[in-house]
Amino acid sequence: MLMSANLPCSARRNAPLILALAVAGATLFGCGSFDGAKKLIDPYKFDIVQGNFVSKEQVDALRPGMSRQQAREILGTPLLTSVFHADRWDYVFSISRQYTEPQEYKLTLHFKGDILDRFEGGTMPTEAEFVSRLNSGIATRAAPVLEAPEESLVKYAPAAPATPPQAAPPPAITTYPPLEAPSR
Repeated sequence: MLMSANLPCSARRNAPLILALAVAGATLFGCGSFDGAKKLIDPYKFDIVQGNFVSKEQVDALRPGMSRQQAREILGTPLLTSVFHADRWDYVFSISRQYTEPQEYKLTLHFKGDILDRFEGGTMPTEAEFVSRLNSGIATRAAPVLEAPEESLVKYAPAAPATPPQAAPPPAITTYPPLEAPSR
């Protein structure tokens, strides 16, 4: 009987601890439903651009039989060159932007010695297509029309000067004394 009398008293003493544990449990449980709130709060994501873009026009300029230098002048420096695959250049380009699908393009050049043997890769977009894809997912708003009727501009017109006009400045000096005293 003595223990049952002490139970409510100990529960009252531990009430702040029990409350703190309940709040901590509710907080941890609430983390599982954070995905729904994530849609409301969308953090900024940086654009990630890696590699060097190769356009369809550049690929069309490649011809088997070109030297390495000629291929480099058309495409630029390859992203990947390997000591283990000295006769292979890889051009890889990827871009990840917020609100758009990630884009990735690959082109591989194979050489025999110093001469381009063959090249392979996915279909590359033209420069115009690539630029249009960059702008496709970005929400653009039209610039507001900046017009003001003459009646509304009157209140911003400068006030008439309160001071009377000043006299004309004195005439400029046209002759100057000599810089050095004349020698005798």
